[in-house]
Amino acid sequence: MHLSENEGIEGNTFVVTGGLGFVGSALCLELVRRGARQVRAFDLRSASPWSQNLNTHGVLCVQGDVARKKDVERVVRGADCVFHLASYGMSGKEMLQFGRVDEININGTCHVLDACHDYGVKRLVYVSTYNVIFGGNEIVSGNESMPYFPIEQHVDSYGRSKSIAEQLVLKSNARPFKKKDGNRLYTCAVRPAAIYGPGEERHLPRIVSLTKLGLVPFKIGEASVKSDWIYVDNLVLALILASMGLLDDIPGKEGCPVAAGQPYFVSDGFPVNTFEFIRPLLRSLDYDLPKASLAVPHALLLGKIFTVVYTILYPWLNRWWLPQPFILPAEVHKVGVTHYFSFLKAKEELGYVPMVTPREGMAATISYWQERKRKSLDGPTIYTWLFCIMGMSTLFCAAFLPDIGPAPLFRATSLFFFRSMSVVRMVFIVAAALHIIEAIYAWYLAKRVDPSNRRGWFWQTFALGFFSLRFLLKRARK
Repeated sequence: MHLSENEGIEGNTFVVTGGLGFVGSALCLELVRRGARQVRAFDLRSASPWSQNLNTHGVLCVQGDVARKKDVERVVRGADCVFHLASYGMSGKEMLQFGRVDEININGTCHVLDACHDYGVKRLVYVSTYNVIFGGNEIVSGNESMPYFPIEQHVDSYGRSKSIAEQLVLKSNARPFKKKDGNRLYTCAVRPAAIYGPGEERHLPRIVSLTKLGLVPFKIGEASVKSDWIYVDNLVLALILASMGLLDDIPGKEGCPVAAGQPYFVSDGFPVNTFEFIRPLLRSLDYDLPKASLAVPHALLLGKIFTVVYTILYPWLNRWWLPQPFILPAEVHKVGVTHYFSFLKAKEELGYVPMVTPREGMAATISYWQERKRKSLDGPTIYTWLFCIMGMSTLFCAAFLPDIGPAPLFRATSLFFFRSMSVVRMVFIVAAALHIIEAIYAWYLAKRVDPSNRRGWFWQTFALGFFSLRFLLKRARK
C-alpha cells in the first residue's frame, strides 16, 4: 500500500478514545500534524500530563466514559474515523477488578461499534494486545494465522476481555450503516507489543519505583527468554497506517480495503529479554537489577498468592493506601516466557516499518527519566526506612515509656547493646538532635539545588538522617 502520508487524514474528523493517555495523546498530536480537520480526545479523565499540549495544538478534549453509551454517541457523531484505545486492567490492581475490566473492555467496545454503525463512521481501528494469542505458551516468531488463546484458559481478565472485544470488532467489519446508504463500517485490530517511551504510564514507572525501593529481589525466568517491545512513535505510525488501510476509495481497492477485518502484530522488531532491555535505564538512574533469578513456576506461585490476597482486599483495591501487588500470574508470563511475533503482515499490507530503533527509543526514554529523577525527591530503599523508623521508635520506647505493651521488650533489647538506661537515653537524644540538625541543613541546601522539593528533603532527612542527606549531597555535587 503506497499512499501519501496524509491520505485519509487531511480534512477529516477523528475520535481517539483514551485520548488523554500516553499513546492516545501522541496519536492525537500526530493526526493534527498531518492535517486532520478536528481531533477529539475522549477520556474518562478531565486532565492528564498531556492535556495542556493537546489543548495548545487544538485537540478537543471530551470527558466521558466508554461504558456509557450516550457519552460515546455524543463524541462519535460526525467523525470519519475512530481509534479505540480506551481499556482497563492492563496491570497491577486493575487486573483484579473483573467487573470494571469487562465493563470498559467489552461493553465499552460494543458501545463504540454501535455508535460507529448508527452515525456512519466508516473506519474503526481497535488497539488490541498480544494477549489475545499469548497466554503463557511459548511463541517464537508468531503471526496472525495463529488461533486465539482459549477464552476459558486466560489467567487474567484483561487478556480475556480484550480477546472477546477484538473478535467483536473484526466480526463487525463490513457491517452496513443503519441509514442504509450503501456505505459500511470497516474495522481492523492492531496488536502492539509492550509499549515504552518518554512518559509511558504502565510498565516502566512501576519497575523503576520498585527498584528504587529495593523491592525487586530477583529476576524472573531464564536469561534466554525474549519478548517484543514497541516505541510509542512506532505504534502511532502503525495505527495511522491501519486507518489508511481501511480507506475504501483507493484505486484498485474500491469497496475492499486492504486492512478490513484484519489483525496486525506490530513491534520494534527486536525481541529481547525484559530485564536486559530495562537494565540501561536503571543504570542511568543509579539503580541496578539483582543477580538472582526466580524460576517461572515459583514466580507463578508467588503471583497466585498475591492474587488471593488482593482478591480478599477487593473492596479496597481503589484506595490510595493499598500498594500495587508485587507480581501477578499474567505479569509472570509476560517477563518469564518467550513470546514474540513477526510484523511481516503489517509491513506487506500497510507499509509499516519502524521509524525509531530500540537504541534511539531507549535513549529518549533514559533522557526523560533522568530529568524526572532530577525534579523528584530521591532516597534510599524501603529497608533503610524501616531500619531508621523502627530503630528510633525502639530507642524512644525503651528510654521514656513505662513498662506497658512492648516497652519492656524494647528496653531489654536496648540494654543488651548499651548496658545502661542513661546510655540508651543519651543515644536517643544525640540521634534525634543529629536528625534535626541534618534536616535543617537539608532544607537550606535544597533551597539552592532543588527548591521545589525542599520540604520533602527536610522531612525525609528528619526521618532518615544522613541516609537521606547523602542523596542530596550527591545531587549538589552534580
